[in-house]
Amino acid sequence: MKIIIKRDEILKSLQFVMGAVERRQTLPILGNILFKSINGILSLTATDLEIEMICVVLSDQLPDFETTIPARKILDICKALPNNSNITLTVEDTKVLLECGRSRFTLLTLPAKDFPGLDDIDAQHEFTIPQNALKSLIDKTSFAMAQQDVRYYLNGILVELSTGLIKLVATDGHRLALSEYKVDIELTTDKQIIIPRKGVMELAKLLNSSDLPVKLTLSQNHIKLETEELSFTSKLIDGKFPDYNRVIPTDSNKLMTVSRDLLKQSMNRISILSNEKYRGIRLTLTTSNLAIQANNPDQEEAEEELAVNYNETEVEIGFNVTYIIDVLNVLTSEEVQIKLKDSNSSCIISDENDPSSLYVVMPMRL
Repeated sequence: MKIIIKRDEILKSLQFVMGAVERRQTLPILGNILFKSINGILSLTATDLEIEMICVVLSDQLPDFETTIPARKILDICKALPNNSNITLTVEDTKVLLECGRSRFTLLTLPAKDFPGLDDIDAQHEFTIPQNALKSLIDKTSFAMAQQDVRYYLNGILVELSTGLIKLVATDGHRLALSEYKVDIELTTDKQIIIPRKGVMELAKLLNSSDLPVKLTLSQNHIKLETEELSFTSKLIDGKFPDYNRVIPTDSNKLMTVSRDLLKQSMNRISILSNEKYRGIRLTLTTSNLAIQANNPDQEEAEEELAVNYNETEVEIGFNVTYIIDVLNVLTSEEVQIKLKDSNSSCIISDENDPSSLYVVMPMRL
């Protein structure tokens, strides 16, 4: 069985699905990609048993066939072949011959019948959302996810659905990121799911800035995202996300407004001399002024002052500077708002023109 396909088309599809190929797989076949042609349409599938990615390669009049090919090897081969070239794939019993110009490569295959797939989704909720909106939600919150936390339910993002609204929340126990977007969905009760960290990171890579709609399907144990060319499925974390509303301060009575760029630049400079392990900085707020200080075990110090819009009583508070910079990196407004209560209470950082996102950062003792 022989097919001819454009190198650029297959390379793009391979790069899409490679995120689901596990480098240190327990099953050899998980290091392969399933090539499957039905009714003239060729699709590539990769899975690590937690996530599954399927990409359609646009081809006409292909014969029906299926086989699995080593993922890393065929990707590296396609990368090394000339742009705009044609590739001929000849599939035999246990091998596939790849030809391009005067280049020939023979790869061992594994039986397609042994390739594992995720369970079929029993759809409970379906809705569409623009790609750029979903990408923005993920970009604005994913940085606050925990990494390898023993509280496994924090190693991912909470997706909360209510009538007309989707909300994404992430926290590592020291900070919290929340962003929401209006969608056309009706629910009798709110729905919460937790997408694991790997699924979130792969979704962020797959989504682009177009306003074309993507279809989201939720089941008890899976989430599925579909576009015209791509299908992405991830298992969900089986756990209960903490009540994030209890973390968001409701009694912050001091408001500071400051230029986002100036604050970010100052934080980046001051962080150079902060303690490399704890990353602590001290903020001192007085009328119309913010003083930022840092020091480290080598007795080195950094200090800088900024003009801000602040007319409340003096507050001195410590923060992990990395947490503040992470928030400033995802905000896009010229001005940011920081709401405080006292030196022992969390602050809320937000965009003064965008109420759909907010960030909570816990203070630290210095």
